[in-house]
Amino acid sequence: MMNPIRMVDLVTQYGNIQEEIDAAVLGVMKSAAFINGPEVTAFQQNLEKYLGVKHVIPCANGTDALQVSMMALELKPGDEVITTSFTFIATAEVIALLGLTPVVVDVDPDTFNIDPNAIRRAITPKTKAIVPVHLFGQCADMEEIQKIADEFGLFVIEDACQSIGADYIFKDGSRKKSGTISNIGCTSFFPSKNLGCFGDGGAIFTNDDSLAEACRSIANHGMVVRYYHDRVGVNSRLDSIQAAILRVKLKYLDNYISNRQNAARAYNEAFADFPQLQTPQESAFSTHVFHQYTLLTTGFDRNKLQEYLAVKDVPSMIYYPVPMHLQKAYTDPRYKDGDFPITESLSKSVISLPMHTELSPDQIDHITQSVIAFIKSNF
Repeated sequence: MMNPIRMVDLVTQYGNIQEEIDAAVLGVMKSAAFINGPEVTAFQQNLEKYLGVKHVIPCANGTDALQVSMMALELKPGDEVITTSFTFIATAEVIALLGLTPVVVDVDPDTFNIDPNAIRRAITPKTKAIVPVHLFGQCADMEEIQKIADEFGLFVIEDACQSIGADYIFKDGSRKKSGTISNIGCTSFFPSKNLGCFGDGGAIFTNDDSLAEACRSIANHGMVVRYYHDRVGVNSRLDSIQAAILRVKLKYLDNYISNRQNAARAYNEAFADFPQLQTPQESAFSTHVFHQYTLLTTGFDRNKLQEYLAVKDVPSMIYYPVPMHLQKAYTDPRYKDGDFPITESLSKSVISLPMHTELSPDQIDHITQSVIAFIKSNF
């Protein structure tokens, strides 16, 4: 009998590595080194080696990683930060919380990542930083974005919360891991991420020694020496239990990515003959780690497809039904409905299917045949 289909099957994933996870967690319990313990240091060092980056600064979550990064760059209220309107709200949330001005732009219609040409058009004398989001598991066009940043003297903060393990491929053939390409990068270890813990967690990446020192201080109440506060900081730590879990799972990350890529290929093959479904478009300059598998639908109501799949016990998600610039909390007279046609069209027509490391052939077959049955019944 086929196991129940989940959007992300953390139950089965845990079962496959339960012995290692349990031993790691129990080790922390026995040591009682719950905060900034040796597991945090070990995970940090292992992740630095995996990413090929000089500094990893663990923190409490991906949102904090973005906030601490912007604080470390000493961005000031009124500074403009350019990002995409097609992303999870955290990207703009921290910009607003710090009194900075979020400037949102449209995306590429194929990859759904931020459009470098739109970035260039949005730059003003107040622009200080760009936050590209590596959406759904592949990198934005970082070589072009960095070129623009260098031309205008801007910082680049990579939001790599959905893309850990992806490779950016430069025109000369060299590669860097997502989040390690520009001034500073951020990731989340939310449980559903490709590298996820059993609660909240995040990290900052940089090759800049002074930025790393600032981030470590800010994430620890602004301290370098205990009880001496050199900066205004926050309390943002990755606890030792989560670090121990992540240290185990990091060993399997490349295998997890491979499993996701295999599942994506199976989806692509199943949907190849249906023009109503645009499968994820993979760019020439990035590998795709498929944090999400997102279809672009054409000629029908994707909400009806979602309802149909639910009847077939196939979960699905809409990422994201309301663009950033149309969110109530971010109402801005500069923006109105119709300003970002690609983003607004995607919000009305994308749907994400189950994607995780434990998808079995029979589950993939049931998912794809359910989608195909809906298409055939409507065309």
